[in-house]
Amino acid sequence: MSNVSRTGTDDVNNATSRTTFGRSVESKAQLRDAAALSSPGDGTETLNIYRLEPIAAPDDPRWDNAPNQGTIIVAARSSGDARIVATGRELDFMEVDAAPAEDVTTSNASAFRDDKLYTVIEISRGRTGLKRGVLEGEVSVDTILPTQVDR
Repeated sequence: MSNVSRTGTDDVNNATSRTTFGRSVESKAQLRDAAALSSPGDGTETLNIYRLEPIAAPDDPRWDNAPNQGTIIVAARSSGDARIVATGRELDFMEVDAAPAEDVTTSNASAFRDDKLYTVIEISRGRTGLKRGVLEGEVSVDTILPTQVDR
């Protein structure tokens, strides 16, 4: 049973909206929130240092969806935030001509967000004077393939 109701007009109601991503108030709020979450901060907050380390076997089929980036060390607010910080360094589909994975961003498909591929180990707690971000390691930006080839 559908939850679509008519309000007296003869127009066909297909339960869709004419809004598109990036123009609605909600979309703009999502973009602002995402920018704030991935911002480096001002260096005055207390952060922890985490090591994100791959734990899945090299032949694990999960690596087919997201490449192994090796060990990454980040300054972050929490272990979950460490995953977000590392993911934020990867290229997002909105920056290239590619389609999203499961959401309005491809960050959910990052290997760093998969607890079967990466583990997060706290190596230092309560540090000040650090900027939130990647401290060591290289995060590749070629994780998303464009649908069009540059010529």
